[in-house]
Parts: sequence; structure tokens; C-alpha cells
Amino acid sequence: MRSDRTKPLADLMRPESLADYAGQKHLLQPGKPLYEAINSGHLHSMIFWGPPGTGKTTLARMIARHSNAEFMPISAVLAGVKDIRAAVAAAKQIQQHEQRQTILFVDEVHRFNKAQQDAFLPHVEDGTVFFLGATTENPSFALNNALLSRARVYVLNALTDEELQSVIDKVLTDKDKGYADLGVTMSDLLKQQFSVAADGDARRLLNLLEIAVELAQASQLSEVTEAIAKEVLVGGVRRFDNQGEEFYNQISAIHKSVRGSSPDAALYWFCRMLDGGCDPLYLARRIVRIASEDIGNADPRALQICINAWETQQRLGSPEGELALAQALVYMACAPKSNAVYMAYNSAMRTAKASGSLPVPNHLRNAPTKLMKNLDYGKEYRYAHNEPEAYAAGENYFPEGLQETRFYEPVSRGLEIKIAEKLKHLRELDKIATKN
Repeated sequence: MRSDRTKPLADLMRPESLADYAGQKHLLQPGKPLYEAINSGHLHSMIFWGPPGTGKTTLARMIARHSNAEFMPISAVLAGVKDIRAAVAAAKQIQQHEQRQTILFVDEVHRFNKAQQDAFLPHVEDGTVFFLGATTENPSFALNNALLSRARVYVLNALTDEELQSVIDKVLTDKDKGYADLGVTMSDLLKQQFSVAADGDARRLLNLLEIAVELAQASQLSEVTEAIAKEVLVGGVRRFDNQGEEFYNQISAIHKSVRGSSPDAALYWFCRMLDGGCDPLYLARRIVRIASEDIGNADPRALQICINAWETQQRLGSPEGELALAQALVYMACAPKSNAVYMAYNSAMRTAKASGSLPVPNHLRNAPTKLMKNLDYGKEYRYAHNEPEAYAAGENYFPEGLQETRFYEPVSRGLEIKIAEKLKHLRELDKIATKN
């Protein structure tokens, strides 16, 4: 029977040994550095990076237990430099009087600023503490290089559905901490539904399971029924981490799927982001960007279709507007691709920044006043509409020193095939005009 039913199930079921630990097989197998560190008790500073509910805190506690080290937790949400100094002072006392090492565990370490992170460094260097940070954010962006260089990063993965279902089985059969004494059962189908709803997060799974069992008990049932499951699982959302790394990973996946001409993958990632709670108007803006960056003039209709989809989303809202965005994504994925305008724009911007404030040639300037005319503004300008083929062959439109610079190179796909043919013809006219 569970010894303390007032504690959350997720806390009670926290594993104390590697044998009870679910997931992370890529880290916790014999021969793996983390496995050997835990078993041997040989400490080093570490960063655990992974989504919520993957066992970062549990592993930290397990390491402290196996190494007989003091486990000193700090939350980066609540603590400051003063708290860090107090923890280091306590660690020094433990080191001097008990000859024991201290693991300073910092949960959500990415929330500490640079000064707070720097406060750890001298104490990690002199061995006062072993630093162990947990983060859901990419350490490359969230943590200082100085701190990263002193700690080994271990990546924890979201638990699979099979691993989560094994957690459910453990809870339902555990006599000391779980629900074995209650005799509550659950069908394999509902176990799968709970695992899918947890989305790789063991803590979320245990919270959902705890609510479901409490509802079953309140109804004097010995089984978690479909009706209970439906009530508990309603409104569940996928792991999304709005504006965090996973957010931008999924945006990247949409963009690359369109660029790679995969309409099905583009739709999948689009729906993943919607399911995770992303603002459809944000997606609309990014979809318009893709139209210019990766479709360009190979199919100029793509940009207009995307703008129309954006406007549809604004006018109709959700969920009707999302279908127009999906239509735009599919169109772009199937359209011919060109990044010629994107590359030309970037090249032109680099040249503009590097070349300084070059003056506009006189013949390209307007001359609305007598003074400007006296300064030869507009003199010798050739009006293209009065020229053969409406093209002033041999004319220069660049400032001095940049003549004949080229940025835009059309690709041999879609409409840009014809654009390339026209530009080639116009350049041949320029050569003839120059010779004459």
C-alpha cells in the first residue's frame, strides 16, 4: 500500500535505481559514460538537456545517492547570486567537516543570466561543488561558453509510447508506491491513449493517471473506463515550447519540407504547430517569407496565393482560415523552386553596405528646378519607352565603380527560364550598343 497518499504520484514513483528508470537507454547502458559515472560514483560536472518529464532531476538525485554526495538543489526561477553564494558556503562546510562532495543541482539553469552563471565557475574550478544543470533549452544558446566548457552535456530524449506504457504498468502493479492495493485496471487501448496524450513526458503521464484513478475511485469503479479517460485527456496538447528551441525546430521543418517539395511533410509540421497552440497568423507570415525565399520568380503566383491565405486567416479566423494556409503550403511545395531573388537580395545588401554612399549618376537624377538642370541633372537620360524594344541598350544604371554588377541569376526552372532568356537577349543588345 502507498505509504503517503498525500504526495503526488509523480513524486512517489520517482525511481531510486537504474533498474527502475524508464527511458534514456542511449545513456544508461553499460559502457556509456553516464552509466559508468553513476555506478562508479566518479563525479564530473554535467548538463542534462531534454524536454520536460524525461527524468533530469531523478538522474541528478540518483548520481548523488550513488556517489554519497550531498544533493543541493537550486531553482533558477527563484534563486539569485546570493543563493548561489549561500549554497557554496554550505558545500565548503560539508567538504571540511564531513569530507563529502556536493552536487549543486540547478533546475532550469537556462533562466540564469550571464552573471549568475559566471558565479558558479570558480567553485566548479576549485572542486568545491560539482555542477549539475537541467535545462529544456539548447545549451549552445542558453548557457555561457565558460560554463559549457566545464561540464559535459547529456541529451535526454522524450520517452517513447512503449516506455510510458511500462510506467503505467509499474504504477498499477506497485504495492509500495503505486495502486496495486486499489486493484485498479486499465485496458491496453487506454494505456496507449494515455501514453500518446503524455507526449513523451513521464510526469504528465503520472499526473493524468493519478486523476483518472481518483475519478474511478470516486465513482466506486475498479477500472479506468473510456468515459473517465475521455474526461481526463480532453484538451491535451503536444510538446511545443512556444518561442523555445522546439518552436523554431518545427518552423525550420516546415520551411525545409516546402523547399524539398514534400507537401505531406509540410502539412504534418504545420498541423503539429497548430496542435501545439501556435498563432496561425505567425505561421501565415512565415509562409509568405517562404514564397519569396524559395519559390521566387520561378512561380510568382505563389506569393499572391500566400498573401491571399494570410488575408483569409485574418478575415475568417480559426479554424476556417487554416485551410487556406494549408492550401498555400501545398501549392508552394509542389511549385518550381528558385532562391535566385533571395540570393540576389543578400548579395545586393552586402554590396550596398560595403560600397558606402556612392552618388547617383547625374543622368538618373530628376531635374524639377532650373538649378538642377544647370547642374546637368537628368542630362542625357534615355527614356526606355522611346527606344527599340523599350530598352535603352548599353545604358548604365549603377553608380560609378559598380557598372555591370550582377546580383540576380535566374535558375532554369519555372518562369525564370523565360526571364533568363530575356535577360540574355538584353545583354546581347548591350554588347552591340557598346561596340557601336
